[in-house]
Amino acid sequence: MIRFDGVRVAFGDHIALHGLDLEIAEGEFCTLLGPSGCGKTTALRALAGFVEPTSGSVHVAGRDVTRVPSEQRGVGMVFQSYALFPSMTVRENIAFGLSVQRVAKAEQRERVDRAAEQVGLRPEQLSRGVAELSGGQQQRVAIARALVLEPSILLLDEPLSNLDAKLRVQLRGELQRLQRDVGITTVYVTHDQEEALALSDRIAVLSEGRLEQLGSPREVYEQPASAFVCDFVGEATRLTAEQRRVLAPGALDDVDAWVRPEHVAIDDAGVQGTVREHAYRGASTLLEVDVAGDVLRVESASADAASLSLGDAVRVRLDVDRVHRFPVAA
Repeated sequence: MIRFDGVRVAFGDHIALHGLDLEIAEGEFCTLLGPSGCGKTTALRALAGFVEPTSGSVHVAGRDVTRVPSEQRGVGMVFQSYALFPSMTVRENIAFGLSVQRVAKAEQRERVDRAAEQVGLRPEQLSRGVAELSGGQQQRVAIARALVLEPSILLLDEPLSNLDAKLRVQLRGELQRLQRDVGITTVYVTHDQEEALALSDRIAVLSEGRLEQLGSPREVYEQPASAFVCDFVGEATRLTAEQRRVLAPGALDDVDAWVRPEHVAIDDAGVQGTVREHAYRGASTLLEVDVAGDVLRVESASADAASLSLGDAVRVRLDVDRVHRFPVAA
C-alpha cells in the first residue's frame, strides 16, 4: 500500500532521513516511533506531500507519488495542534475540505454526519463553536475533518500529545476502535512508546534519521534489534561489567547486556543489593537497587517489594535467559 524507497531528506547540511526503506500494508496501523529529531515527522510529511525527498521515492498503491501534489494523494492529515478554525462551527470545520472541493451541500451534510458519527460526536455538538469543546472533542473534530474526505490513508502527527494522561488513554482506545471499524491504512507518529505498543499493528523505530527496527509491538519489546531500541522502548538497565560478573558469572562476558526490570526477581538466594529508590505503582513496585556499585531496576508485584524502604538490604536474581545481548561497540 505504502512504500518508502530509499527516501533521503536533507535540509541544508542537516540530513533528516538517511535513505528510508519502509513498507506499510493496506489496512495496517503503523506507528513511526522515536525521540525528537529522529525523522519520524519528516517521513510523515514526505508521505503527505508537504516535504519533497532529496532522493528516493514514495509510492502509494503502486503509484509513484513523490512529485504528486498533496491534495492528489488520497491522504487525510491530523496535526498535533488540530488546526481547527475557531470562528467556525464544528460542522463547518468538518465540511471545510468538502467546501473547497465544491461538493454539493446535500452530500456535504450526509458525509459530515457520517464522519461525526464515526468519531463519536453527537448531532447537537455539530452546531457548536469549536472553542466550546474539550480537547478530546476537538481531537475528534480534527479526525472527522480528515475522514470526511474519504482518504485511503490517515496520517496522525502526535494527535494525543496535548491531552491529559487519562484522556490520552481513553482516546487511544477509541482511535484503535475507529481504525479497526473503518479499516483505513493509518500512519501514526509519536515519541510515546506506551502509545505505540498499545495502538500499533507494527512499529517502525527511528533514530537519527535511520530505521532501527520494524516489527510488531511484541517483537520490538521482546526482541529489540539494537541497544537503542531496547533502551527507548520500555525500561531497561544496561549492566556494567561488574554487575555482569556478580549476577551472571561467565555468561555475559564481552557483550553489551541489557535487562528489563520485570526480568529481575527478589530472591533470598540472589545477589546482595541495597534499595536506593522505591516507586509503588499499585499493581507492581519499581525498585532501584544498588548492585555492585550501580543501579539495577527491579519490578515486582510481590508484597515483599511493596514493603521495602530506602536503604533496606535485598537480594536479587537475574533471569539470564531474558537478558538482551548486543555486540560491544568498537
